[in-house]
Amino acid sequence: MSTDMSRPFLIGSEWVRTSQVEPILSPYDQREVASVCQAGESEITSVLQSTTQAFSSLKDLPIHVRAKALQQIASSLQRRREEFAQTICAESGKPITDARREVDRAIQTFEIASEESKRIPGEVIPLDLSPGMESFSGMVRRFPIGPVLGITPFNFPLNLVAHKVAPSLAAGNPIVIKPAPQTPLTALLLGELIRESDLPAGSMDVVPCSNEMAEKLVQAPSFSVLSFTGSAAVGWMLKAKAGKKRVLLELGGNAGVVIEPDANLDVAVQRCVAGGFGYAGQTCISVQRVYAHESIYEDVVEKILDRVRSVVVGDPSQENTIVGPLIDEPAAQRVEAWVNDAMGQGAKIRIGGTRQGAIMMPTVLTDVNPQMKVSCQEVFGPVVTVTPYRQFDEALKQLNDSAYGLQAGVFTQNMSKVFRAFQQLEVGTVLANEIPTFRADHMPYGGVKDSGLGREGVKYAIQEMTEPKLLVWNVPT
Repeated sequence: MSTDMSRPFLIGSEWVRTSQVEPILSPYDQREVASVCQAGESEITSVLQSTTQAFSSLKDLPIHVRAKALQQIASSLQRRREEFAQTICAESGKPITDARREVDRAIQTFEIASEESKRIPGEVIPLDLSPGMESFSGMVRRFPIGPVLGITPFNFPLNLVAHKVAPSLAAGNPIVIKPAPQTPLTALLLGELIRESDLPAGSMDVVPCSNEMAEKLVQAPSFSVLSFTGSAAVGWMLKAKAGKKRVLLELGGNAGVVIEPDANLDVAVQRCVAGGFGYAGQTCISVQRVYAHESIYEDVVEKILDRVRSVVVGDPSQENTIVGPLIDEPAAQRVEAWVNDAMGQGAKIRIGGTRQGAIMMPTVLTDVNPQMKVSCQEVFGPVVTVTPYRQFDEALKQLNDSAYGLQAGVFTQNMSKVFRAFQQLEVGTVLANEIPTFRADHMPYGGVKDSGLGREGVKYAIQEMTEPKLLVWNVPT
């Protein structure tokens, strides 16, 4: 495709074209949705200059201007909601109803950021705790930390970008987004809206580029923060290269759910199927492991199978589709191989297990063990395992038997067990009578172990992206 027909990218509020272009293919039918120019060495240099200059303007911008601009962005997203949803569907293969929900969440993320920008906390500290300090007081305020580099994944090409951009701008930091190579179009659309806002030039740059160029950005001392969402392997590798900058990592998971005999089984199963198979399981908090008490195990399995049989698989542009394609055929081949590997080790495929191109059929496995990849690693596909247990504490131990620790769900009416799970589970969030796939955009979101460092959720990300500074004054009496 001609360079003139390719989408430019955004540096310092200017649209930039290069001779190197990459096609963006539909995961569903492999048609070329668009092609996008890629940044090279000279453009990376321009990005570093742009974001440094933008920080000088943005950090001193009055709070009311930042708040108004963020609300402006939310309003523009609302006005172009369907355009964004169709773009997400086309480039990521996300079912259109899920894509619309993602746009709605991103609108709320910017609205929350607009409000949170007005209440970044500070405090006055009396310092007269020791004799001789009677005349001293202190005041703490949070200041913008500096330019932020955001590296984002394909699975939420708008809202996971928003979760880096909105708090960064609310705090007074410019941000450079390196979008996933499969889904740059949505980030470029968002860049267009931010370019049209009242924020200074370069407040958000969007730079599609190779992994080599991305590593140059990660290593650049111009950035004060690296915020990465993606796989654990890549996240920890980038942290090692990031030098002295603050690093925030939102990484993988293999989320588990425990279902007790006193739970509402219909509700628990409905939510587990929704959380395990929505968007073909391509979320880091997708329900992957279900632990059901042995007294209800067979009932839970049958109820799950009944619901999975009605899951609509296919074209993501259709309103009733729940499971569309994985991001590409190699991803589906990997999931299929893991299922076959588990079957070779004694697991039983109760439904699914087959693949058609990039589409992996919704799959339920039983008779798994903790050493199988479908148990101990992140499947990132439409695969759910179901395992019986005898004692509640045994289930918690099995759920903790993981390198990951993002979110977990517990279905029970026994609040004592809920609080025991809250105390004992090694995760960032425990959800009672809800699946771990739940996320509200203002809650602190993040994990422990290989699931990452730091927290997202607008208020909490602002804290990560600002630096507390203390003023001490002496007023002699």
